[in-house]
Amino acid sequence: MLAAEFGIPIPQIFEKHGEEKFRDAETEVLRKLAPDRPAIIVTGGGIVLRTANVDLLKALGTVVWLSADEATLFERASRRNDRPLLQKEHPGAVFSKLFREREPLYTAAAQLRVDTSAKTHDEVAEAILNELEEFTALQQ
Repeated sequence: MLAAEFGIPIPQIFEKHGEEKFRDAETEVLRKLAPDRPAIIVTGGGIVLRTANVDLLKALGTVVWLSADEATLFERASRRNDRPLLQKEHPGAVFSKLFREREPLYTAAAQLRVDTSAKTHDEVAEAILNELEEFTALQQ
């Protein structure tokens, strides 16, 4: 979505405009989403860095954190060479630092958490649906 806003891929957005401009655009896109229109919004890992983003996400619906252990997440993030913040000399160390800094933010933002470490895509989808069903029943 953001790549479409800028007309270039995310790594190039970071390179040309910087992370702060990317984060501004990320927040602006969230502001444009309609809360009365059902949607699944998949965000990048840094979305939780701004409290305003978390507030906007919660206004749009239930926030589900798809978590995993650090090693699994690093392996997944490293599959493609398109993560701007990992384009460093020691990407594992950078990832570990980001993971430690962001984990408390994810914990605070999420209304539901699904550990995806050892699950297939179908198992993750099923777990999300089960968690949402339980959460919705408790809200009533």
